[in-house]
Amino acid sequence: MFRPICRHAARQLNPTSRPAAIGRRHVHAPVAFDWKDPLGSNNLFTEEELAIAETAESYCQERMLPRVLEAYRKEDFDKKILEEMGELGLLGATIQGYGCAGVSSIASGLVTRAVERVDSGYRSGYSVQSALAMGGIEEFGTEELKERLLPEMAKGKLLGCFGLTEPNHGSDPGSMETTAKPHPTKKGYFSISGAKTWITNSPIADVLLVWAKLESTGKIRGFVIERKDCPPGTLETPPIKNKNGLRASLTGMIQLDDCPVPEANMFPQVEGLKGPFSCLNSARYGIAWGTMGALEDCIARTREYALERKQFKNNPIAKYQLVQKKLADATTDAAYGILAATQVGRLKDEGKVAPEMISMIKRQNCDRALVNARILQEVFGGNAVSDEYHIGRHVANLFVTQTYEGQSDIHSLILGRAVTGIQAFC
Repeated sequence: MFRPICRHAARQLNPTSRPAAIGRRHVHAPVAFDWKDPLGSNNLFTEEELAIAETAESYCQERMLPRVLEAYRKEDFDKKILEEMGELGLLGATIQGYGCAGVSSIASGLVTRAVERVDSGYRSGYSVQSALAMGGIEEFGTEELKERLLPEMAKGKLLGCFGLTEPNHGSDPGSMETTAKPHPTKKGYFSISGAKTWITNSPIADVLLVWAKLESTGKIRGFVIERKDCPPGTLETPPIKNKNGLRASLTGMIQLDDCPVPEANMFPQVEGLKGPFSCLNSARYGIAWGTMGALEDCIARTREYALERKQFKNNPIAKYQLVQKKLADATTDAAYGILAATQVGRLKDEGKVAPEMISMIKRQNCDRALVNARILQEVFGGNAVSDEYHIGRHVANLFVTQTYEGQSDIHSLILGRAVTGIQAFC
C-alpha cells in the first residue's frame, strides 16, 4: 500500500549517516551486485526521500500502469490522475507551504523517476502542473495569487499549463509574437492576443501561465489567466491530436483574442526570459530524473524478455554476447545518470547549482535514454512493434523528451557558451 507524504514543511534533510571508518585494513563483507541499483545510489538518499520514493513507486505501479496502454492508444489523459497525486502530496512537492509537502529536490526527482517509469506522458502532465505552473506562481506570483491558487492546485482540483512556445518560435522564445496591452474598455486589465502551441495540459487547464510581450515596451512578462474569468471567444485551447509520442498526455494550443487579464495577475517583479527560463530549469531537472526511470523500465523489460525468449538450441537469448552488451551499456548509462541527477539535486537545494549543470544532465540523460531504449528495442525483434511489450512506447516518448524544453543541440550551445565564453546562437 502507498501512503501520503507528509505535508508539513520539510525538516533539514541530511544524507543518511554512515559508520565511521575503522581503519584501512578492516575486512569488507562481500557485496552482491544489484542490477537495479548498480552503483548503490540508494545509499545517497535520506530515509524520508526513500519513503517518498516508495509511496510514488507503489502508486504509479498499482494505479497508473494499468491505465497506460488504453490511454496511449486513445490519446486520453485521465485528469483524475492529478487529483490522486494531489491526495498523496506529490504535486508541487518542493514548495514550502500552501498545502504542499516542502520536500527536497531529490525527493521530487525520485517521484518524477517513478512516474516516467510508467510513461513520459504522465510525467509531462505531472511536471507541467508541479514545476512549470505551480512553480512559476510560487516563485514569481503575488501572495494573493499564491494563497488563492496553489492550495487547490496542490490537490489537483485546479489544473495548470505553461504557455511559452509559439507556432513560429520554439527554440527562440525571445521572438514571441503574443502581446499584452491595456484593455480598451476594462480599466485595470490587460488585453492579450496571440497563440501558443505544443502546450501540455492546455485543453483541460483551469490556470494558464502565459508569457507575452508588453506592446508598450517589448518586455516579456508572465500572466496568470484563469479560464473561468475569460469571456467566450477570447480563449480557446484546442487539442493537438494524432501524435506519435506522449499520447498519454493531453497536448494543445492556447489561442488568445483580446483576452482580458487583471493587472494583478501579471507577475510584478520578473521581466524578460529570466522568468520562463527559471521555470524551465526546474522542469528540465525533473526530466533528467524522469528519463532515467523510463530507461530503467526498458532495461527491466528487456532483461525479462531476454531471459524468457529461447532461440538456437533452446537457449535464452540473454546468453548471447550482443544482448548482454546492450544491457550492460544501458545499465551503466542509467546508473551514471542517476548519480549525476542526485549531485545536481543536492547542489540545487544548497543554492549552488548553475543553469548549465541542469542543461548538462537534461541533455545527457535524455540522449542516453533514447539511444539505449532504441538499442534495447532490437532485443525484442518483431515483437517490439506490439504495444503490449511497452518498449516501443518508451522509445517514441523519449524522442519527445529529447526534443522539448530545450532540444539537445540547444543545450549543447548553452554548454559550449559556458565552456568558451562565445555566444553561438546568432
